[in-house]
Amino acid sequence: MRIGLYLNEPSGPDAIAKLEENIAGAAGDGFSSAWLSNIFGVDALTALAAAGPRVPGIELGTAVVPTYPRHPAVLAQQALTASLALGGRLTLGIGLSHRLVIEDMYGYRYDRPARHMREYLSVLGPLLRGERADVDGETVAAHVELSTPRAGEVPLLVAALAPRMLGVTGRAADGTILWMTGPRTVAEHVVPAITEAAREAGRPAPRIVCALPVAVTGDEAAARERAAKIYSIYGQLPSYRAMLDREGAQGPADVAIVGGEDEVAERIAGLAAAGVTDFVAAVFVSGDDAVRTRRLLPTLASS
Repeated sequence: MRIGLYLNEPSGPDAIAKLEENIAGAAGDGFSSAWLSNIFGVDALTALAAAGPRVPGIELGTAVVPTYPRHPAVLAQQALTASLALGGRLTLGIGLSHRLVIEDMYGYRYDRPARHMREYLSVLGPLLRGERADVDGETVAAHVELSTPRAGEVPLLVAALAPRMLGVTGRAADGTILWMTGPRTVAEHVVPAITEAAREAGRPAPRIVCALPVAVTGDEAAARERAAKIYSIYGQLPSYRAMLDREGAQGPADVAIVGGEDEVAERIAGLAAAGVTDFVAAVFVSGDDAVRTRRLLPTLASS
């Protein structure tokens, strides 16, 4: 299992310089990958393309770019360009986002999400591979071929949690990227569904990227209280709430990985046993606890 790091979203006029520093820090600490969310701050693909070229070696990924606001051909063009800037080190993570964002904020209709993603991938996938896309779907249409230069393959991951979405992802993408999903849910729900869909489609075993909050600390109660405050929204959004319910978790703090070095190492090893191929840590503590956490995590990578 590879170990990656969630990057804090940079802000201010020197945001790109801060992001480059954070990527360099992740690479220097020994993380194999670094991931940036695309929410309401910097555009993740643009920011990674600007900040990542001078930090060699480390994989850089988006977690995740919402699909509804961008036509898949536009996203393919942008991702291929970012990959070119990064020398082929980009992994594109995409997702549906949430009705609250897509309908209430952006004004798009958030209906038939699984069909939307299936049709979206039927355009995005071929274009990323350098092929032509000819699709007339109910939610997406495209008749286009891109001339964007390519720096090798751009791995494509989908934030898939529900059964139909896992099926769509297994058949058409390289894997999934998870958030707020505990080890039991990964082992009993995610891995079997996506792996079977990939097998039926004749695709390789999918990549399972699992991201969770992590803190190595001597004060577990305080860390969990902090996690409950920071991540409270994820206990309310329906897709994450469903995963927490599957896990038997009351809220996000219950799936956060918190404790001393041995306890954190044991829980991350449990994710590997559940089928996770990449663990991505969202380090939510500061000071000495952050140092302890970042020191431990890269040592837990396994072949």
